[in-house]
Amino acid sequence: MYKNKELWRVILAVSIITVGVTHFLLPQPYVKIMPPQLPYPLELVYLSGFYEILGGIGLLVPPVSQAAAWGLILLFIAVFPANINMAVNHIKIETIPYSDSPWLQAIRLPFQAVFIAWAWWYTKPSDKAKQASIIPKSLIPKELEWE
Repeated sequence: MYKNKELWRVILAVSIITVGVTHFLLPQPYVKIMPPQLPYPLELVYLSGFYEILGGIGLLVPPVSQAAAWGLILLFIAVFPANINMAVNHIKIETIPYSDSPWLQAIRLPFQAVFIAWAWWYTKPSDKAKQASIIPKSLIPKELEWE
């Protein structure tokens, strides 16, 4: 079970980093779904992309992975209004097939809870098994180790 948890950590981290990068490379689809009441939509897209990248990297760094998971939970909650706006106004994203389908947009809303639960899985301290990390354990200062 623990090995699977670490594999899912890497999958979540890589996925969220990838999505974060797309906020910078292709920001317009994200700007398009921003609620019109929010000012500075492009800047907010860049900000959310930055925090997605930061959170994804943080998941892979054991000393900060719990904090990163909490940060991702807050981020998933913060971007939820954009998902609601997309569903309520049936906003089509040209790069996503069938993105204007009411059925797919409705499915996307509860799926946000899946992302929140997935990140929440990493808010608890892990047991003493190895964690997936991009940082070799030998480079982590003793005072920052989990064990």
